[in-house]
Amino acid sequence: MSDIRAALLRYKVIFFRNQNITSEQHIGFARSFGELEIHPATPKGQSNPEVLRIEHGPKSRGAENFWHSDVTWRMKPSLGSVLRAHEIPSVGGDTLFANMTLAYNRLPDVTKEKIHDCVAVHDIARVFASRLNKKPEELHELYPPVEHPVVRTHPETKEPVVYVNGAFTSHIKGMETEESRRLLDTLYKSAWDPEVQCRFQWQADSIAFWDNRACQHFAVSDYFPAVRAMERVTIAGDKPYFDIR
Repeated sequence: MSDIRAALLRYKVIFFRNQNITSEQHIGFARSFGELEIHPATPKGQSNPEVLRIEHGPKSRGAENFWHSDVTWRMKPSLGSVLRAHEIPSVGGDTLFANMTLAYNRLPDVTKEKIHDCVAVHDIARVFASRLNKKPEELHELYPPVEHPVVRTHPETKEPVVYVNGAFTSHIKGMETEESRRLLDTLYKSAWDPEVQCRFQWQADSIAFWDNRACQHFAVSDYFPAVRAMERVTIAGDKPYFDIR
């Protein structure tokens, strides 16, 4: 597993083909890299609550087609996720990944200086209030909004990473609303650069394992009404910090 972890840290996302494995094997592989977390969207009573099934088809259009990092609304967001394809459309359904360390490196120096001391607020209700059919205040009782540095230090590589995303980041703390919006828009768009991205074309039994601390992803929703069924197991992470040294 040390070689896999080294590849993950180097490339931010790694891929495996032809992995005809059981849910238990999927869970066991992910657990080799840390404790696992359970997503609030996992149905109650599921035999393997660590497995989150993400399925779209004729009655459910894909809704993950925006750049984001997973569960940044947690106090300790995930280390990474292991996503396996069960059923894929004949055309479309790719996933894009953006290296947010490269995105940081490509920012102008004046922007880097401006964001070094900034803290942003992340809120689960921005996405999951509607998806879970709950009021924001209900979700906030379990998962109150949290604050993370706009630039985090990767705990293993020590690289700086742009750590805001359009899904869960609501605003920059202590900044005027319009200034916060403009700055966040600039940082969100740093993931849009094709030169920091890769694109993965899924096959049945393919696996993507990404470092959620260092990259964002975008699930392309271009296959409706075909079926795309995936299963994800997520590894718990640690509290983000920033060390300018």
